[in-house]
Amino acid sequence: MTPPEPPGEPPSGGVPRTTSETLPPPVSGPTTASGPVRSKTATLFAADGSGRQFLRRWGFPLFLVLVLFVGRKVLLPFVFAGLIAYILAPVVRRMSERKDGTRRMPRGLAIIICYLVFIAMVTGFMFLLVPRLSSDVARIGQEAPGLYKKANEEWTPQMARWLETRFPSLAGVKTVPEEPAIVQDVPLPPGTAFTMTPLPDGRFALQLAPNGVDIKPLPEGAYHISANQTAPEPLVLEDKLRAFVKKGMIGLQSKLDDLVRLGQSLLTAFIRGIFLFFFTLMIGAFILIDMEKVHSFLRSMFPQNVRADYDVIIAGIDRGLSGVIRGQLVICLINGILTYLGMLIFGVKYSLILAVVAALLTLIPIFGSILSSIPIVLVALVSGDAGIDIARGLAIGLWIIGIHFIEANVLNPKIIGTAAKIHPVLVIFSLFFGEHTYGLVGALLAVPVLSAIQVVFMFLYRKTWKQGPGGRGETGPLPRTQTPTTPLAPTRS
Repeated sequence: MTPPEPPGEPPSGGVPRTTSETLPPPVSGPTTASGPVRSKTATLFAADGSGRQFLRRWGFPLFLVLVLFVGRKVLLPFVFAGLIAYILAPVVRRMSERKDGTRRMPRGLAIIICYLVFIAMVTGFMFLLVPRLSSDVARIGQEAPGLYKKANEEWTPQMARWLETRFPSLAGVKTVPEEPAIVQDVPLPPGTAFTMTPLPDGRFALQLAPNGVDIKPLPEGAYHISANQTAPEPLVLEDKLRAFVKKGMIGLQSKLDDLVRLGQSLLTAFIRGIFLFFFTLMIGAFILIDMEKVHSFLRSMFPQNVRADYDVIIAGIDRGLSGVIRGQLVICLINGILTYLGMLIFGVKYSLILAVVAALLTLIPIFGSILSSIPIVLVALVSGDAGIDIARGLAIGLWIIGIHFIEANVLNPKIIGTAAKIHPVLVIFSLFFGEHTYGLVGALLAVPVLSAIQVVFMFLYRKTWKQGPGGRGETGPLPRTQTPTTPLAPTRS
């Protein structure tokens, strides 16, 4: 009987033996009846590399999100610098490159020219519009006392009569005119609650106390009459409106100290804003110079097998933001010009400052148009010389409605298009969330951020649930093609 030969060694006949059995690799560490016990680390970084693959795929995005969250309080200049670079990127690209891809001028020179034009436009705006805006503000301060007097003496009675005519239930109970009431054959005892004057014809003129009388029944069946010590609450609608206006002016005067402190704060904020303005321009210039390198670096941080998905997402974000940011800026300018022309036509006071406010508030979807329309209509109502001008207010209101109709049905489809199709409910939610989190700046940036989030979500939805792995969406902000036609277009590696 011969001993068994070891696996892999040829038998005595010299022919190698083939076997399907393989010895398991040596295992170190604790074992059980079912096999070796693997630690969590060994499971995460298993032989298939799933844990390592997860870190390679999502490590940099998660790290980037963490950095953004930790440094969110100092991100504002960098965010605006990125917006400036994004807005100027197509202009810089067309100035520095031809359609065939050849170089027309150095990219740095194109950036310098764009910045010079941009600074010249801002400077021209400051020299042309700021003095006019300052004069409008000073005019408002000078006319405020006269407006209060006119509102108290002219507009309040007119509005009260107009309301009483159309809504009689608002008129209330009017006080009796201060004329003597005539009574006959009434033996009245003398007292302080009223006065009696005999008339030549034998009657008596009865005049009550200024604040009226108070009549109370007594146990023996008589009545106690005395003068009322407190003045009755004014029940006339005109008096109520007058008291409301007076109360508002008293409250305004009590805030003068706060206005002085506000002016000091505005001066400090203006100086700080000038510094941040040039600091933001400098950061934006660096981003414009190295935009392709920055994009290539960000793309290289993702694994090779997901870069195609990265290209699709970036192209979709660029397509959505081009409509939300660039298109909204154009619509903002058109809205401000049309509003200014309408107020000039109908003779509305403070037209320039109201047009600038309307143009800026247009950047806030839905609520911006409403907030800008209210002060324009109110100023139009008091812009006449003969009291409240209802016709002027209605005319400018119809003009603003026409502007918003053109914006919704002509400008938005042509300029913004359907690239950033966002449901109004999501827009309202993003506005409230952005304003609650970061104030006015958060409200301005809410819709662009929502557009980018929507692109990523729709891509993951179509890729994971709708079409399976490797699926591609074709509708909405995600394009099918990956041709580099945008300033954020990816570079193949």
